[in-house]
Formats: sequence, C-alpha cells, structure tokens
Amino acid sequence: MFDFLDSGQYDLLGAFWVTAQLAFYSAIGSLIWGTALAAMRVSPVPLMRSFGTAYVNFVRNTPLTVVIVACSLVLDQTLGVTLGGSDFKEIGFRLAILGLVAYTGTFVCEALRSGINTVPPGQAEAARALGLSFFQVLTLVVLPQAFRAAVTPLANVLIALTKNTTVAAAISAAEAAFLMKEMIENEAQALFTVFAIFAFGFIVLTLPTGLVLGWAAKRLAVKR
Repeated sequence: MFDFLDSGQYDLLGAFWVTAQLAFYSAIGSLIWGTALAAMRVSPVPLMRSFGTAYVNFVRNTPLTVVIVACSLVLDQTLGVTLGGSDFKEIGFRLAILGLVAYTGTFVCEALRSGINTVPPGQAEAARALGLSFFQVLTLVVLPQAFRAAVTPLANVLIALTKNTTVAAAISAAEAAFLMKEMIENEAQALFTVFAIFAFGFIVLTLPTGLVLGWAAKRLAVKR
C-alpha cells in the first residue's frame, strides 16, 4: 500500500515544509496588515475609515481562489511583478503569500476590532485628556488590550490560514495540496491512503497551534 512512499518519488516532508513556510510568513504579514486595517477602521480620519471599511468588505467577500489567481494573472503575467522570484515555483510561492496576506488580513482586522470594542472607552478618553495622540492611544493603550482579548479569534484565523494554504496550488506553489494533486493523478489505486496522509499532515500542523493558542488565550484573558 505504501510502496509509492518508499520509492522516494514524492517529497512529502518538503511539501509540508513549504506549507508551513506559507502559513508562517502569511501569518506575520496578515497580523501586520490586519492591524493596519483595524487602525484605519477606528481612525478619526474619514478617508482612512472609508478605505478600511471598503477594503475589508470587498476582499473578505471575495473567494480566496480568486484573490490568489488574480495575484498571478495581474501581477506576474500582466505587469511582470515577480517579487524577486527566480523561477516559476518561487514566484508562485511569493505571490501566494501576498494573496493570503491580502485576504487573511481582513479577518485579522475584524478579530482585532472586536478586541478593541472590549476596551472601555474611558481609557482612551483619559489617554487623550493626558495629551496623547491618536497613534499613541492606539499603540500604548488600546491595541495591547485588544490583542489579549482577541487571542481566541486570532487563533481561529491562523488555523484557517494554515488550511487555506492549499489554495496556493492553483498557481503551482509547491506545497502539500499541489503534491497531493500529483499523487492522486499518479496513484489512483491508493486514493484513500493519499487523502489520509495529507489529512494527518494538516492535523499535525494545525492541532498544536490550536492547543498552544488556546492555552495562551486563558493565560492572557483580561479579567473585568
């Protein structure tokens, strides 16, 4: 049953390593971009609020596959933007990260905005009364508490992001789903085994993340 694995024809560990890298870099980018979007959505500047609201509502309701494929078709094939990639798979990897960040950042934004709503308004008002600017109030008073309150929804977003990396196969990024597609085409007689292997691989990637972040959510919970 596992002869096709013993032959060394398929680099399973390498494929899941690419998936882990996709999830890691996309998670960092999504946290940064999502925090920026959350700041825009609560900004006192109408233009920034309008942009943040429009971006989140538009991108969040667009299928991730469309976002990823658009990054490849528009940036790479139309505008020639390769993000420094030297070959087809590396370009696909970097464009997949960009698409995942653009998409997942909207969910990070909403998770953080829910955390911001748990911060008593009086704290921000007191900080402004002391002469702090909006940026200082946001970074020193509001966001630290918002992150603590939003650990659980952020954990769910991160787990969803890890599973969403499979969409990168649409632009030939050499991650787990791309290899699974190849194995299904070549090993039709072991279809169930292939599915079981990749299902187990994603459980290994996502379960520890959920357990660690669930523990962190309890440790960092804000008692009011």
